[in-house]
Amino acid sequence: MTNSQNAATLLELARTAIRAGDQTRADTIFAGLLDADPHSFEALTQLGQRALAEGRLDIALDLLGRAQRVQPGNAHACKNLGTAMRASGHTEMAVELLAEAVRLDPDFFVARLLYAAACEDIGRSHDALVAYFGAVNTAQKLGRWLNEATTAPMLRTLVAHAMRTIDDGRNALFANSLAPLRERFGDAALTRVEKALAIYLGSLPADWPDPRQKPSFLYFPDVPCQPWFERSLFPWYDELESRAPVIRRELDAVLDDEAAFAAFLKAPPGANIEEHLSNSRGPAKWDGFFFYDHGDRFEDNCRRCPNTAAALDSLPLVRLPAHAPECLFSKLTAGSHIRPHRGVTNMRVVTHLPLIVPGNGALRVGGEDHVWQQGRCITFDDTFLHEAWNFSEHTRVVLLFDVWNPHMTEAEVAACSQLVMDISEFNRAAKLVSPMRETGQA
Repeated sequence: MTNSQNAATLLELARTAIRAGDQTRADTIFAGLLDADPHSFEALTQLGQRALAEGRLDIALDLLGRAQRVQPGNAHACKNLGTAMRASGHTEMAVELLAEAVRLDPDFFVARLLYAAACEDIGRSHDALVAYFGAVNTAQKLGRWLNEATTAPMLRTLVAHAMRTIDDGRNALFANSLAPLRERFGDAALTRVEKALAIYLGSLPADWPDPRQKPSFLYFPDVPCQPWFERSLFPWYDELESRAPVIRRELDAVLDDEAAFAAFLKAPPGANIEEHLSNSRGPAKWDGFFFYDHGDRFEDNCRRCPNTAAALDSLPLVRLPAHAPECLFSKLTAGSHIRPHRGVTNMRVVTHLPLIVPGNGALRVGGEDHVWQQGRCITFDDTFLHEAWNFSEHTRVVLLFDVWNPHMTEAEVAACSQLVMDISEFNRAAKLVSPMRETGQA
């Protein structure tokens, strides 16, 4: 029998012993396997992990170090050696190895948890907070760490510590971010903002005043709860509507340029687009000619439609880098139906200036239908369940954009802007999705 055949036989015998629960026999066989194949990754890993569990740290470091050198691109090998380094007091090296494990596999939530703990060991408290948050969120999205039953016994103490650290750390971090605005406007001016933050962090219930409303990100409380807004709240309506004819002419000039329009829905790979958009007659299409998308200005489109761009820039748009505004010619093809969905926050509201209204279509918000009237603005709260359809034979187009909730004060707008940016920065550091991104605004 050749060495490779012998190694393969020993490896299968060791695996059989592990499946049978005979760890002692498995260890003996793995030791024999290392004699036959000193570079056996599985033998090095298994024996190294056993040595670590038994406190034989020098042996663990040797074996797990050899395993990591055999497969330097293996996230588990980096995690295992990092864990041994931390247990041995080599914390700086542990941080580097655990960071590499996370880089190699961003969904490796155990590695992120251990990286956070190692950062905490050396006083990098903010890095630890961010990593704990990312680890717990990633694990819970996969159905882990929801309770004791979904948490491995050896990790329960550290996971519980991570959750306490997250609660205390995020409360302090975001409260401190509002301190300059409290100084500028006074505590009373930020009462509703503080309540919004407490709801976001889970220390206060949302107590939705209307069950039809449920923001997916940040709920701003104690403002009038309404799916539709009165014209009187938007003094700029008349001026914008007066520009509708010239805006329509600019739309007509680009409408047939398919390359200039992009799909509004940016579904992740593997997602079923028909969960959000359907058309019984054929492919559903909801496209946008973007002037701004998540805060990014499309200069070429603005140059092609200068009067539309100027009209938009005269409005009180929500302006948050990497988030808002979102302004576009929203084109819904004949027969298409945007299925019911909710937006991310009631801090901002959505306005339509209808430009092409072929009939047999409507926008439903909170169960209340509105039929577009060409050239006449409407504004709605898209955190209410809403949908839109165009069952006509022709394309429907509206100029769509978002503005601040008119019931918020200057101080609240400033504070919420700061809060969203800080939450977003924190979530980006934790490698989570940006909170203001959403499926659509109809």
